[in-house]
Amino acid sequence: MAGTQGRDLDRKKLMADPIMMTTIVVLIAFLTLFILYPLAILLVDSMFGSSGFTLDTFRRVLAMASFRTAIGNTMKIGLLVGVLSTAIGLLFAYVEVYVRMRRFTGGLFRLISMLPVVSPPFVLSLSMIMLFGKAGLITRFLLGIYDNNVYGYWGIVIVQTMTFFPVCYMMLRGLLKNIDPSLEEASRDMGASRMKVFTSVTLPLLLPGLGNAFLVTFIESIADFANPMIIGGSYDTLATSIYLQITGAMDKEGAAAMAVVLLVITLGMFAVQKYYLEAKTAATLTGKASRGRMLIEDSSVRIPLTILCSLVAVFVIAMYLCVPIGALFPTWGYKFTPLTFKWFEQVFTKYRGLQAFRDSFVLSLIASPITALLSMIISYLVVKKKFKAKGFIEAVSILAMAVPGTVLGVGYIRGFAGGLFHSGFLSGIYGTGLILVIVFIVRSLPTGTRSGISALRQIDKSIEESAYDMGANSLKVFTSVTLPLIKDSFLSGLVTAFVRSITAISAIILLVTPSYLLITVQINEFAEKGAFSIACAFATILILITYGAVLLMNLFIRFFGTSRTQREET
Repeated sequence: MAGTQGRDLDRKKLMADPIMMTTIVVLIAFLTLFILYPLAILLVDSMFGSSGFTLDTFRRVLAMASFRTAIGNTMKIGLLVGVLSTAIGLLFAYVEVYVRMRRFTGGLFRLISMLPVVSPPFVLSLSMIMLFGKAGLITRFLLGIYDNNVYGYWGIVIVQTMTFFPVCYMMLRGLLKNIDPSLEEASRDMGASRMKVFTSVTLPLLLPGLGNAFLVTFIESIADFANPMIIGGSYDTLATSIYLQITGAMDKEGAAAMAVVLLVITLGMFAVQKYYLEAKTAATLTGKASRGRMLIEDSSVRIPLTILCSLVAVFVIAMYLCVPIGALFPTWGYKFTPLTFKWFEQVFTKYRGLQAFRDSFVLSLIASPITALLSMIISYLVVKKKFKAKGFIEAVSILAMAVPGTVLGVGYIRGFAGGLFHSGFLSGIYGTGLILVIVFIVRSLPTGTRSGISALRQIDKSIEESAYDMGANSLKVFTSVTLPLIKDSFLSGLVTAFVRSITAISAIILLVTPSYLLITVQINEFAEKGAFSIACAFATILILITYGAVLLMNLFIRFFGTSRTQREET
């Protein structure tokens, strides 16, 4: 009874607050228009023709041998990349949490966890070709191998595994730290070996988390566009097939049907990961450890594991270092001396690099604060307010996480090229910078929203209620009380949105027009032409920009964010 009365009172307060009601309505309209509508229009295009409801487009697409092959290729790559990334991520996480390491090794681990964040998603494909291709530095010039083929299935698997395993490492590291050491030490006290403890205690506690990491990597792998496009060669995947269907065959309806197939796969995996494995993981672990963990110091265990992880880490770092080094060679694969800066000069003098960096920087800079603010507003509504549309706002805002970039790009083409429902309304945004900004916002919104929800759940409701009792409206409470308390999450969301926007390619490659030059599109274009040195020059400058943004964010939070005492109390 009391709970019902409380909900009724909260609802009455909400209805009496015009600012809050306006915010909710605008949010629902934005999420519906720019997330649900493009996906719905894909279903409409693929299932409805001039004669009404029909599945002819699906039948035509599924009858294509190349598309059926692409589905099989995508699933094979996703499964193997998921298994390998999870296994390597678990190895790194276990060594960091359970094994006593030197400070240098820990620094290597932190570095590889940051590299995929600050670099474009296809940098390792460039490195793989330059090191192990037919004109590769290692294969041709060091080993004298001329007939190797780095393109295709194994090229994609290796590159995606090296790109995505740091994500698994970050996820599993947190889970391993939350396991109470007393559970494992009890088994050791009863005479169990370290391997027995791992297989009978640690691994069962970690299984839901392993499944979660596998599915996240699987979704990232099958949705990846850039790596298969550069290093896939003739090995088609769903993402590249959709792109080629709309740009090469000019078959927009067929591309829409292909996009729906890929969307169904990713949404199904996302639903399992989000609503089953995440909940099971949270319930399986024991929370904060009662005492510190006794790290493994046995040389027979410590040295082999540390060496293995260090070799992988050094290989990944060498792959990333290949990019700036590759931009210094006169002609990659044929002439390696003397070192030159001509490619960096040509970026700005010959290939309109200044416009590309300006357009990318400006559009990302516009999108990032809007994304961060929207994320905090959505998080605030989800955590602090009670209203019927709350579940809708939370679900749709996080839905974009499961939508592959190419699917979203096709949805925006079909949804806005001719206006809403082909009526001409809002057709003016298609081909402009505004639609690119909107895509950046939609793609980064889930990350900021999840971060904001986690931060807001740590704030006591009474802090805001006291402000309401003193006569403040919802806008005043949010800007003067809530936002200052979560400004670390806001700033983190700001820089994350900037980095994700400036390094994005899969969603925007179908939407960008000659009016705008974006860095990632330029890198992809030169890489496809085999102009690796100029592609590396673009990529190097982009990595420096994104890494600089991360450093500035960390400095800003350190000096202007929440105080250290407040963070420790939280």
